[in-house]
Amino acid sequence: MSAAQEESFVSHLVELRDRLIRALLAVLVVFVCLFPWAKELYAFLAQPLLAALPQGGQMIATDVVGVFLVPMKVALMVAFLVALPFVLYQAWAFIAPGLYQHEKQLVLPLVIASVLLFFVGMAFAYYLVFPTVFHFMSSVAPAGVAWMTDIDKYLSFVLTTFMAFGLTFEVPVVVILLVKAGIVDVAKLKEARPYVIVGAFVIAAIFTPPDVISQFMLAVPMCLLYELGIFMAAWFARPRSTEAAAMSDAELEAALDEAEAQHRRLEEK
Repeated sequence: MSAAQEESFVSHLVELRDRLIRALLAVLVVFVCLFPWAKELYAFLAQPLLAALPQGGQMIATDVVGVFLVPMKVALMVAFLVALPFVLYQAWAFIAPGLYQHEKQLVLPLVIASVLLFFVGMAFAYYLVFPTVFHFMSSVAPAGVAWMTDIDKYLSFVLTTFMAFGLTFEVPVVVILLVKAGIVDVAKLKEARPYVIVGAFVIAAIFTPPDVISQFMLAVPMCLLYELGIFMAAWFARPRSTEAAAMSDAELEAALDEAEAQHRRLEEK
């Protein structure tokens, strides 16, 4: 590795460190601001379960420090979600200089869409899945059984469900990326529909409670989002016009000329 290449590598590491520090500081600042409302944030997160508990039912804490740590974890999770746009901006500012113009035009919309879809998946789980599942569990509880849960276990269940539904709603983005990368084409995706349907129900059985309702509420959206991904991928994969192709080729040639000029300048130094 030449001295110029080593210097460039070190400068990239320094920039990566600085942007990671900025992202962490942003999360920390938001967490400090949310700290006084940690209990209220947990109460909001627990509301779907509290509304489904029998008369006089309540949640419990089996750990001595659980009543403190669990609300702090919730506040930290919310802080990360609030600071996520700034965190993603830091990541984008780090990788954007190394991308061509047509790559920027593809990556930025997909990143924004993936974040929005993840939030939509979390909202779907909170407002639709949780009330349905918890009321079903409350209705099937045997007589004389006090149905309640530990707050730490409830938080683990919520985070797992949020991740499952958030990632499920990323299916269109994954399908588009697979097609754009040339790994599969739209025809192959259509042929794989039966396998995707079976896989969706298998995944739903793994990441949801053992009841048919919640499994259907994860598997059906996954299948529908897969169809949406196929439609969007077919739209993105449409043949480009001659003018658009010429513009892309011109941009690529200009970028190659610029890279060669930078290489010559480095050699002259």
